[in-house]
Parts: sequence; C-alpha cells; structure tokens
Amino acid sequence: MDESRNIDAVRPNCAVVGVWGLPAAANIAYLGLYALQHRGQEAAGIVSTNGQLLFRHAAKGLVADAFRDKAVLNSLEGGAAIGHNRYSTTGPSSEQNVQPLLVEDRSGSVAMAHNGNLVNYLPLRKFLEEEGSLFRTTSDSELILQLAARSHTPTFLDRFLEALRMVKGAYSLTLLTRNSLIAARDPNGFRPLCLGQKDGGWVVASESCALDLIGATYIRDVEPGEVIIFDHDGMRNFRFTPPNKPTHCIFEYVYFSRPDSRVFGDNVDKTRRKLGHILAKYHPAPADVDFVMSVPDSSNTAALGYAHESGLPFEIALIRNHYVGRTFIEPEQKLRDFGVKVKFNPVIGVLKGKRVILVDDSIVRGTTLKKLVQHIREAGALAVHVRISSPPVRHPCFYGMDFPSREQLAANDMTLEEICDFIAADSLEYLSVEELVSGVPHENGQGYCTACFTGKYPIDNDEDEGTIKLGC
Repeated sequence: MDESRNIDAVRPNCAVVGVWGLPAAANIAYLGLYALQHRGQEAAGIVSTNGQLLFRHAAKGLVADAFRDKAVLNSLEGGAAIGHNRYSTTGPSSEQNVQPLLVEDRSGSVAMAHNGNLVNYLPLRKFLEEEGSLFRTTSDSELILQLAARSHTPTFLDRFLEALRMVKGAYSLTLLTRNSLIAARDPNGFRPLCLGQKDGGWVVASESCALDLIGATYIRDVEPGEVIIFDHDGMRNFRFTPPNKPTHCIFEYVYFSRPDSRVFGDNVDKTRRKLGHILAKYHPAPADVDFVMSVPDSSNTAALGYAHESGLPFEIALIRNHYVGRTFIEPEQKLRDFGVKVKFNPVIGVLKGKRVILVDDSIVRGTTLKKLVQHIREAGALAVHVRISSPPVRHPCFYGMDFPSREQLAANDMTLEEICDFIAADSLEYLSVEELVSGVPHENGQGYCTACFTGKYPIDNDEDEGTIKLGC
C-alpha cells in the first residue's frame, strides 16, 4: 500500500541529466540522478552510447534500487548518456512510461528524457492517433518523438525542432543519438536546466546540486528557447524560437529544488531565507511565542529566516524519517494518522509547555498540516501559530506540478479563518503574492509563473481542466 502518496504535499516533478565526452558517462549520470532523487522517486533510467549503439536500463523504484546490480550500470557503455527520475503524473506508474524513452528514428536510435508538461498533449495525441500513429506509452513526452517522426525534413535535428515548435507548455529535455547529445528548454523557461563542465566534457542537469556531486563546474542556465548540441565537433547553441518573457516556476524556489542548488541563476537557500525574513516582517509572531520550528525538510531554510528576522530561537521539534520509501507495508492493526506518523514525529522534550511558530512552505489540501498540528499539541505544545512561506494555492498547475484539482485545494473554497479552524491552529498567515514575488531574484530580468496562486496562466491550456493529465 502506497501510504506515502496520501501525505498532503506538492508532488515533485521529474529530473533530467545529460553527460557528454566523459569516460563511463552512465556512472556520472547515475550520480547526477542520485543528487536529483527528490524530483522523482517512482522510477529511474539511463541510456548511454558508445558511438555505435545505444544501451538502456530503466526500472521502477529509487535510483539505487533501479541500479542495484552494478553489472547493469557497467553494461551501459560509452562516453555519453542521459538519465531521468520519474514522478508519474501523466500516465500510470508503469514500466512502459519509465524514461528515458528509446525509439528508432529513420536516422537511427534516439532516446529522450523530459521534465515538464505539454498543455496541448490531448488534442495533438488525438490528431496523431486519427492519422494512424501508434503510441507505446501514455506519457505526454512521447508526443515530441511522434511529431518528429512525422516530419519530412532531412535531418533528425530539423525534425526535432519542428516538433518543438508544435508543442506548448513546459519542457526541459535531453536527447541522445549515437553521436550527439541535445539539450532544449521551452521558450518560457518554466522548469530549470543548467549547464556544467567537467574534465573537458559537458553535463546538463535539472539542478546544480547534480553538478556539485560529480565535481562539475556550473557554467550557466540553458536559456529559455535555447537548444544546445554536443557532438564530436564540440558544442554549439542557438535559439529555436524567440524566447517569451520568462515565466519560471516560482515553486522551484518555494519547495521543489534542493536548498543547495542554483536554479534560474540564483541560490535556492538564499531565496528561501529571504522569504522567511519577509514572512516574519509582515506576519510576525505573537508576543508570547517561545520559538520557531519547521516542517522538515523543505521548510527548514524559510524557518531559519523567520527566526533570524523575528529574533526568536529556532528549534528542531519535528523529526522526519528519511527512510520511508515510496511503498511500505502497513501493520494489520490500523494506526490513526499512520501516513503522517511514520514520516514525522514530534520531540516532546522540546515542545512540552511551549508556544510555537510552525513554518511550512505551502498548504495544498491541508490534511497533513492538520494532523501535524494535532500531534504537536499532543506532545504538549500550548499554542501552535502557523506561518506559510507562499500564498494560498487556489488553482491547478498545467506546467509540471502535481497539484490536485481546484475542488481539492483547501484555499479554493475556504477562507483564511476557515483553513485556520480546519487545521486547528491558533493563528494562520500566508505570504501574499506581492510579498512572494518581492523575495525572488529579478536581477537578470526573470519573470515568474504564479498561476497556482493567481489563476493567471502564461500559456493558454488547450485541454479541459477536468480531463488534463499533468506531468512528465
């Protein structure tokens, strides 16, 4: 039974890695995926090339599970590879949807890994199926390969670019042929993708923490609307379409990315701390509060910022069990709130007799936070004041975040006071949209997508909200 999926949280989207010009590239891709495990825990895969053939291994489970047999990793030959961590939101969590996808193009074998969501997936898939296309998966990622296969342009690169100009939505992509690696990012730059160098070779990854683990040097982000090609002639890049005004996913700073990563050109830790400072400045703690605590781990940095700005101590008062897998066996005797209890446990010695500020990054359905507040009170806390380092989530996302439907979002049909009553907190306050936007970087002209808070979508959705399937 997959209890962990019932825990109320924003679901991670996928991760991609690409390696070019380095010995044992698959091993480097493996380490990159390991660093990016937080972005997808349901499946992992790697495709490599030795210049003649492509080799693939992909399986359900964590990276370490998918590549438990060292011989499997060693069988992925060559000096170039791409990898993918999957969180299934389009299509079921099945073997056929595990990436990288590997197909035969008329130019040869092609593999692709995708992070994002295509908002015109359903109408384009319907059109292709009516024209006779046979799909191997239920993933929106396959659509790009199917569109490329229909193109009559002479080279695979031309066919790929033609496909990109037909799709709409969010995508950070890596593609591998027997003699090239291609990286591409959508014109809005919704999802992150960065470029690094190591020992004369090149690495692309969803977040810079992957570069850190393998000893690569961060060079820059792949720009919105940019394609980068690595082959035996070196590296070349160009814009395949004029970039739109950047609309980076602001939730990468709020929740998704690791705090030690650099995304959209800036450090996540620095931004989250700033959000915590802003939260304390505009939504201060009552006078009788004893300390600030977080919901680990994604809220730790914002809580530290809140504590610093407010002058209150920061205490570790919730312990997270980091060894909860995607699935585990529930005991025969049903335990109340088992899914939350197995993941978080209050520290009674810290909480007993105290009044606390509990900082969290977001509220989706509110059910987990309700149980956490209850457990904190049961541990002896006299008061629990909740502060959220993002605005109320009122709208679904069509660009790669697995938010539930609007009807399931707590802030859709409840007022602030009603949510506070629902989670049984003594008080509840959020950042406003304006406060959040003021806390994220703008030095390089960045713009951000805030549609999940405002309902203002930067790209029109071509699919009915009731039937759209999200994710990579």
